[in-house]
Amino acid sequence: MTEKGFNFLKVMSKKYRPLFNLVVVGSDKAITKDFEDEIINFCEKEKIRYIKKSEFSGIKTKYALAISWRWLINHSPENLIIFHDSLLPKYRGFAPLVNALINGETEIGVTALFGANDYDTGAIITQHKSKISYPIKIYDAIQINHENYLKCADFVLTSLLKGEILKASEQVESESSYSVWRNEEDYKIDWSKKAGEIRRLIDAVGFPYGGASTIYDGKLIRIITAEESADLKIENRDPGKIIFLRNGEPFIICGEGILKITEAYIEENGIRSPFLPLSKFRIRFSNA
Repeated sequence: MTEKGFNFLKVMSKKYRPLFNLVVVGSDKAITKDFEDEIINFCEKEKIRYIKKSEFSGIKTKYALAISWRWLINHSPENLIIFHDSLLPKYRGFAPLVNALINGETEIGVTALFGANDYDTGAIITQHKSKISYPIKIYDAIQINHENYLKCADFVLTSLLKGEILKASEQVESESSYSVWRNEEDYKIDWSKKAGEIRRLIDAVGFPYGGASTIYDGKLIRIITAEESADLKIENRDPGKIIFLRNGEPFIICGEGILKITEAYIEENGIRSPFLPLSKFRIRFSNA
């Protein structure tokens, strides 16, 4: 599923075709683009057997690989190889890359690991990582992590093709952390937070996700791009209020710092229309 899965399939199926018995295609309409159609079209073009998740009955091969997959898999853990978007044991669970960016981590990466009874706790086969700097959009972080996926995949699939035993190391439990799923509620901006934290949220939940949101005049506003501005001494600091409006771009008071919004849309019934440039100055944004 997703661009990560599509990219993995395109590259690895050509290098390790004998290992590809069946592709199970997932779908997630909660994200802007889940790449279900692209994966299916590629399989048809390359004559690779595939089946949709809704029609899949079970794994019949010795090994199974899970790439960009968020559902439980019924298969023997020692023969299930999972590719996870974090440097385990940190960020076990859901949306690890998004949450890592929101937290301001300076390294991102991918872990190939064996399955286990509890998610993302299996023994680690290999890891690859990249340094990042901020600001960074989630889409760009995904592209960086594509290379880490492919490096992990080359190691795993080369070993399987040669019939070698995959060696793995147990995770250090004392270093573990968990990453919790996110939904539309988590896209809401809390203007009482620091401007830098809010900007990281905006950048981390943009395309292919729905985008950070705020409310103005009963309308849902999606904020796509923002920039930090020099803070000021504000006697009555009310987070969410506009303090300046320059060239139609609002400067919004945060709990600490000021954020300039440079790209935003009104979203109504799934349709987006321009929110900027603004002409009205006395505006307060909220998260409810």
